[in-house]
Amino acid sequence: MSTGMAAARPWLAKYERAVPAEVEISNLTLPELIERSVAKWGDRTALVYYGARWSYRRFWEESGRLAASLAREGVGPGDRVAIYLPNSPLYPIALFGVLRLGATVVQVNPLYIGQDLTRILRDAQPKALVTLEILFPNIERARADYRVPIVVVGRVRDFYPFPKRLLVNAVLRRMKLPTEFPTDPEVRAWKEIVRTPGTPPVWRGDPATSVAVLQYTGGTTGQPKGAMLTHRNLVANVEQMLVWNTTRKPGEEVVLASVPFFHIYGLTVAGLLGLADGATLVIQTRPEIRELLRLISRYRPTQFPGVPALYQAFIRQPDLARFRVHSIRYCLCGSAPLPLEVAKQFESLTGARLIEGYGLSETSPVTHANPVEGERRPGSIGLPISNTEEQVVDLETGTRVLPAGEEGELCVRGPQVMLGYYRQPEETAAVLRDGWFRTGDVARLDADGYAYIVDRKKDMINVGGLKVYPREVEEVLFQHPSIADAAVVGVPDAEHGEVVMAFVVRKPGTALTAEDVEAFVRARIAHYKAPRRVEFRDALPRTGVQKVLRRVLREEAAASSGPTTGPAR
Repeated sequence: MSTGMAAARPWLAKYERAVPAEVEISNLTLPELIERSVAKWGDRTALVYYGARWSYRRFWEESGRLAASLAREGVGPGDRVAIYLPNSPLYPIALFGVLRLGATVVQVNPLYIGQDLTRILRDAQPKALVTLEILFPNIERARADYRVPIVVVGRVRDFYPFPKRLLVNAVLRRMKLPTEFPTDPEVRAWKEIVRTPGTPPVWRGDPATSVAVLQYTGGTTGQPKGAMLTHRNLVANVEQMLVWNTTRKPGEEVVLASVPFFHIYGLTVAGLLGLADGATLVIQTRPEIRELLRLISRYRPTQFPGVPALYQAFIRQPDLARFRVHSIRYCLCGSAPLPLEVAKQFESLTGARLIEGYGLSETSPVTHANPVEGERRPGSIGLPISNTEEQVVDLETGTRVLPAGEEGELCVRGPQVMLGYYRQPEETAAVLRDGWFRTGDVARLDADGYAYIVDRKKDMINVGGLKVYPREVEEVLFQHPSIADAAVVGVPDAEHGEVVMAFVVRKPGTALTAEDVEAFVRARIAHYKAPRRVEFRDALPRTGVQKVLRRVLREEAAASSGPTTGPAR
């Protein structure tokens, strides 16, 4: 933080003592950072998955065996390896198996199919990919557009303890998911890899220039952009957050890892942060609320990072008293605005601190958070974390720094800010200026530096913390032979924060229902991007230059309940 900014921000003395404005960031790669945990807490449980346990030593050995296998296949520094997985022990094992080679992890949402999946594979061109047998058919279908040379496949049952693994295939069959292992010469079986000892040579690269993760995010066009997060970006954000958490107990924490690792928030806050601190990660495949409560009762987590929709589901459970939830000490909430009433009810029910923070894919992700022990201001995303500067600039030119109280675009600068967008210099130049990252969010600062997000500069829709860009949904809608025109906006939803609503103009003489529209979209891109509400119009409101007036559509949608296609899934 600059001296001028520090002088202008009279933070609470308690906060200043607990969290210094500057900390020394270690000059380490991510594997070197986690090696320290393995050396210190080798016998401590690192990963728990429905009863199965991995010590830090076992987790590190298995990641080394995957690294050795990939190295034998020619994967090395600078290569890209995609991880196409839901939360499971294979995720952190694969993550560090790749990073130990100096290769780059390509984060791929396991909900992606069809166009979503192939766009990322074509852009990143990974040399290898790690997945599960239940997802392999999606990779097979994507091969017409991009053929990944090496595919490592694990079976779901490989990660369950006996006797649960005996039941897994029966459950998968009931869910109509694949259970057979693919017979393909390019497939390597995780079960065989983990049985083959081996450790590759230690990779020693420059943390500041070596890209650890390609984290895909959309833009105003909805086309995916790979944010290049270096080892230094991610190590910095981990160490910044370790300093921020003034109540943590190294080597003793238990983290409920329900938020997805494929999202940068889940990767850093639920994954890397815990592993760097000697914590036990209790991994949940997807955040189903009843299962989540049972995991809390059984494993007594001390930390529960999540999104507002998850905490809302938590406090709505009528039988919460049945579950032992008082082990939770604090939760960092991200990905979407946190309603004040939700925070109050959650804290009343658990005794924990529910703290709102802020970040983006391009910032590894955390830039702001309310103090753990200091003052939390209602509606605020908090203060910049250590080594992070903030400023608000005017929306017209982006060059004039605004005083406290005025609204403009929030910009941040710090060691966690990305290197740039992969192979997209123009997009990079549009958001990075002199190290300052333009967030695209409209905000204001108060006199003490607490930031408040006011509105979005972009039209992004936030469905339970997952980003949806209107144009990508509209492009799918325009593929339908009965649709003449379409526009997509986000509308408020009590459970998910927002859901997708589509305004559709039918072609003359055609018949089309809301259910038809949803099914068409769900078959082509991730299900959460499909419209939950569909309204048919004779025409869409447009400006004189024929731009759709999304603001008008949002206002009209908010004023009408509209027809729905059922619950967002």
